[in-house]
Amino acid sequence: MEIWQIFVLGLVGVMAGWLNVMAGGGSLLTVPIMLFMGVPGPVANGTNRIAILAQNITAVNTFRRRGFSDFRLSVSLSAAAALGALGGASVGVHLDGVWFDRVLALVMVAVMVLMATGQDKVKPVGGDAEPKNLWLGHLLMVGAGFWGGFIQIGVGFVLMPILHRVMGLDLVRVNMHKVFVVLVFTIVALAVFASRLELLWWTGIGLAVGNSIGGWLGAHTTVAHGEALIRRVLYLALTAFIIKLLFL
Repeated sequence: MEIWQIFVLGLVGVMAGWLNVMAGGGSLLTVPIMLFMGVPGPVANGTNRIAILAQNITAVNTFRRRGFSDFRLSVSLSAAAALGALGGASVGVHLDGVWFDRVLALVMVAVMVLMATGQDKVKPVGGDAEPKNLWLGHLLMVGAGFWGGFIQIGVGFVLMPILHRVMGLDLVRVNMHKVFVVLVFTIVALAVFASRLELLWWTGIGLAVGNSIGGWLGAHTTVAHGEALIRRVLYLALTAFIIKLLFL
């Protein structure tokens, strides 16, 4: 790719990284742009993981420095997700087909309904409280990891209701665990893609710089503004991406 194309991807990566940490869907910006620039689908899918890895390293460290970390739970959830990611990435290296957009849109509609309904039944968990439904949460993480390994796009929208609705975590801690889980299963997925495809490493590094900046901004925004802003960003992102996938 030309240097100017990598620079443009880096700029887009800033917004993508912020979106990914705050809600999800940032890869719906970066992957289509790589496709438009002529990168084959599976290669774009794999190259995007380089940026996702860097973004979440930055976000995890930022949350930790701001006093938000629970590595014991994060590691166990990540282990479950990594199992699913191994299988998902093995399928994702062969990804193709226009119907995938429609399936993704339906998943996002389901997530929006789950996140928007029944809030009175969900009691957010404080920093010293124990999350609920641990076994179910870990089981669902295997499925979320499969999706993340398969395509990555929209995985934040899958992880958030598991952590929030099923496990009862407040949305700040949802994002705290989410970035750690994505970091771990991305290592697994990237290894699979790199072993089977010729990834664009310099392109991925340029995109990673932008995603890292966005991830840093997203983590700071999450801690500073809390659950109300996260929920607004989530609903706006879901609505925009559903419209794009179904009608554009």
